[in-house]
Amino acid sequence: MPGPYPGRVASVHCDRSIDAESEKVDKSAVAEMIASGMASLTGERDPRAAWSRFFNADDVVGIKINASGAPGICSLPEVVGEIARNVVAAGVKPENIWIYERFKDQVDTVPYAAHLPTGAHVVTADSYLGYDPYTYVDVSFFGEDDTRSNLVRLVSDKLTKIINVPNMKDHSASGVTGCLKNIAYGNFSNVARSHQYHDTHTLSFIGTLASTEPLRSRTVLHINDGLRGVWHAGPFSPDRKFRFYPKQMLFSTDPVASDRLLLDIIDAKRKAENAISVWDHAPETLAKPGEFSRNPNLNRFNREPGHIEYASKLGLGVYDKSKIDIREIRL
Repeated sequence: MPGPYPGRVASVHCDRSIDAESEKVDKSAVAEMIASGMASLTGERDPRAAWSRFFNADDVVGIKINASGAPGICSLPEVVGEIARNVVAAGVKPENIWIYERFKDQVDTVPYAAHLPTGAHVVTADSYLGYDPYTYVDVSFFGEDDTRSNLVRLVSDKLTKIINVPNMKDHSASGVTGCLKNIAYGNFSNVARSHQYHDTHTLSFIGTLASTEPLRSRTVLHINDGLRGVWHAGPFSPDRKFRFYPKQMLFSTDPVASDRLLLDIIDAKRKAENAISVWDHAPETLAKPGEFSRNPNLNRFNREPGHIEYASKLGLGVYDKSKIDIREIRL
């Protein structure tokens, strides 16, 4: 990261990609969106050539999903399956594809395996390999006993390349959950300690984790699944009234540029719903978790959407929107 296309984001929108009432996904629309997005990102006309810029037969590829709000909000299995199909078409053996997350109880609520090429794996850190005892970020936030956050061992032991597939979600501490948070918090243990009190440490911790090797160099592609999203009370989705349907996907090698666009998407939706901005730190907005989850004009924490700009200062990508090459496609 930020890969071969810093500051470039292909944004693909398709109205028929998902039905907002039934939440049924149109698989043919997803396939078209992914083909168009990868072509726009790379400049290749042939989808296979676009994928072959990133992957070859020697690779062991991890697809980092986001299932923290499953089944209400997650990386959709139809999207993950189409990504895996394209990776196989680029020459990667199905048995060398690993769809992964941290927690089995979340992933088990989503039928990922049914959408994958035969032989591809679906695993979670808590049930397979665990965490690498030798690769970690050590920081004390409030004098806690356990100050280490260890990398998912699958990343350090097996994978040569990673595709990051987050969702379009707001987050009560970081402001939004996008590429940076999914690749950072989603690949390390013991991360929730960074947001236990009203003032959090998400501003710096997300970028610090994302820039840790070998995670940084092995994460080569980000595909934000924005067919459905959450505009309040994320990263979970217990109340469907806070879901929305952007019917959009973002393609980038630059997580900062992609997340910079995500900020505008989430804040525009909140504005349309007459809710406070993710940037609002007014003291009177702070509330208890139960109150916050019901009221979009309350905060649980002082949100830190500035984590995206902070990550840019670590060299992870382009934050200045005037310098981002946005390639918009409507199907």
